Amino acid sequence: MSDPFQEREKAFEAKYEHDEALRFRIITRRNKLLGLWVAGEVGITGADADAYAQDLIEYDLTHAGKTDIVDKVRADLAARGIEMSTHRLELRIAKLLHEAEAQVNAELVGKPSH
Repeated sequence: MSDPFQEREKAFEAKYEHDEALRFRIITRRNKLLGLWVAGEVGITGADADAYAQDLIEYDLTHAGKTDIVDKVRADLAARGIEMSTHRLELRIAKLLHEAEAQVNAELVGKPSH
């Protein structure tokens, strides 16, 4: 006979792992969208825009601070002569987070369950 408390604990752990994996996918997608948006703002297109987006994803993975990505993007924009307030950039990031979440959820709905 299995222990209901152990089963419950395993279920909570599985849900936590699932939620963290989903959160990671959404944040990574948000960063990709942010990178593509910044690239568009500064006139970078094609493979160079994709490369910038990938660099931004990697930057966020290696810099754990909440404002690090904001600071980096502001610096990248400023280096191209585009001044943007932290507030405006944070609003853009929030919108892109919602977009990323919708995209990832749509992908999950479209996948067949195993």
